[in-house]
Amino acid sequence: MELRFMNSSVCEKIMELLGQNEIDHHQRQVAILSQDSFYRELTPEQKAKALKGQFNFDHPDAFDNELVMKTLWQIMQGKTVQIPVYDFFTHSRKDEFVTVYPADVVLFEGILMFYSQEIRDLFQMKLFVDTDADTRLSRRVLRDIGERGRDLEQVLTQYITFVKPAFEEFCLPTKKYADVIIPRGADNLVAINLIVQHIQDILNGGLTKRHSGCMNGHSTPARQRRTSESSSRPH
Repeated sequence: MELRFMNSSVCEKIMELLGQNEIDHHQRQVAILSQDSFYRELTPEQKAKALKGQFNFDHPDAFDNELVMKTLWQIMQGKTVQIPVYDFFTHSRKDEFVTVYPADVVLFEGILMFYSQEIRDLFQMKLFVDTDADTRLSRRVLRDIGERGRDLEQVLTQYITFVKPAFEEFCLPTKKYADVIIPRGADNLVAINLIVQHIQDILNGGLTKRHSGCMNGHSTPARQRRTSESSSRPH
């Protein structure tokens, strides 16, 4: 299995072009994970701050990296995994999980996934989606108001206080670890089509020999892995 890292809009576009969205989850050859699923459980004090918009969710310590590592290792072993569901209204994990079945390629999206070397080294291809600040802000405003019940003043305050400084301190410096940099995000169809073609080659078995030398861990297809042991790595 291949583990790749990229952002959510690019992941969605890739899944669409690969036709994976139309396939039952049990049979998909490509799966998506999001770093947003792995926020830590907050203490009562932290939750009180979060409800006031005063907790920094854009700091690396906001994520449960131990659970990320455990999940990625299970995925690499071809196991079915249970992904927590985070409630952005209550700032806590729900009492439910999303099941991710073995796949040949796993796309993992999240802006701070390069920060931890231990996690970063698991990815066979690392992609940094380079989007201008105005676009990042506008997307965050639309998402937080439309999907997470925030008001505009709270979103802008969080952006100025936490999001922008954290991006500059923790996210932007990790750009140097990327294998591929994609300007303009999901609008860059030339770059996305090249990635889609690369993934199609993997799914068709065309990169098996090449991956034995330069991308560790390309393994047997997911349907075969369910009946045999395999070692695989995420993107």
